[in-house]
Amino acid sequence: MDFSPTGWGRVILWTVLGTLGCIAVAVFVDSFNFANLNPDELRRAIAVDVLVPMGLAFPLLFFLLSKLRELAIAHELLRQHAASDSLTKLLNRAAFTDEVEETLADARFAPDGARGSLLVIDADNFKDINDTYGHEHGDAALRLIAKSIRGVLRTADKVGRIGGEEFAVFLPGTSELVAEAVAERLRIAVTAIEFVPEGKRHPLTVSVGGAVYDRYLPFTELFRIADQQLYAAKQNGRNQVAVASISHYETLPAAAA
Repeated sequence: MDFSPTGWGRVILWTVLGTLGCIAVAVFVDSFNFANLNPDELRRAIAVDVLVPMGLAFPLLFFLLSKLRELAIAHELLRQHAASDSLTKLLNRAAFTDEVEETLADARFAPDGARGSLLVIDADNFKDINDTYGHEHGDAALRLIAKSIRGVLRTADKVGRIGGEEFAVFLPGTSELVAEAVAERLRIAVTAIEFVPEGKRHPLTVSVGGAVYDRYLPFTELFRIADQQLYAAKQNGRNQVAVASISHYETLPAAAA
């Protein structure tokens, strides 16, 4: 059962506990008169102490807690809307950056948590799609690419759209070997997309750059390294993967030490 603020489990649990609390209070207050009652009167008094709170407190608590659940759902929907890219439904740039920065900060002092990878993915020759078929088909291509990327990743991984045709993926707890393998799977997944604007098959490809860290590094610096690798992949002919560890870079900010 879902006991989150948006789940029915919390509503039911607190309704039952609240009703039991009201019954307990009613019985306690009335217990000072129990000594003066005969057995029949005592049974009636206890029945009243139980049934009245059940008839009044239970529906009232259920109603109030249901409204609180509705407010929590509305708040969550607003939060998701603010954090989502409207076209692809991935995280937008601000939300992706915030979540990765938070993860990096939380893992900074963990003995085995400060390792992972950041991939930057750019659709190759995307301007040609918009120029040839129009922005509507370009948007359709971006949605297909986003779906392919998301389909390759784990639940713990984060993915966002950070620019027009640029995406980013954060892979916590991964090595350089794993990052390269994931980047290659992403590249292959995109090449397999059936994109047929105006009845003509148009191949889609992406270039992927990646930075792998094994100690704390600020997001901006990690992104800079991944972006440099993306540029290298583009220079190598596009539809390529280029991943490097931060240990290959001699100049890093003091915060990374």
